[in-house]
Amino acid sequence: MSTSSERRLRIKKVLVETLKLEGMTPESIGDDSPLWGEGGLGLDSVDALELMVVLEQEYGVRIEDEEIGQEALANVASLDALLERLGAFPDSPAEESPREVAHTA
Repeated sequence: MSTSSERRLRIKKVLVETLKLEGMTPESIGDDSPLWGEGGLGLDSVDALELMVVLEQEYGVRIEDEEIGQEALANVASLDALLERLGAFPDSPAEESPREVAHTA
């Protein structure tokens, strides 16, 4: 069974490798550090699109609701919480099925 810290390290590795965060290591990213803008990783809208693609490829999760996406992608800890809630980790039971967060108006 993977622990929260193991899952978060895996998420950080995905961030560094996928978004090619030069000069950063997974260990240098804080769980609660903002992913966007000043004071955080400084990710932008292009990074957001790349991150959405990798979340679907790596974890089988598609986030279509903008509000949920903004909240879930705030930092590594919030992303981990969403992925766990959706059962994206093999040892985590899904609360929702399928693993898609969609908003229908």
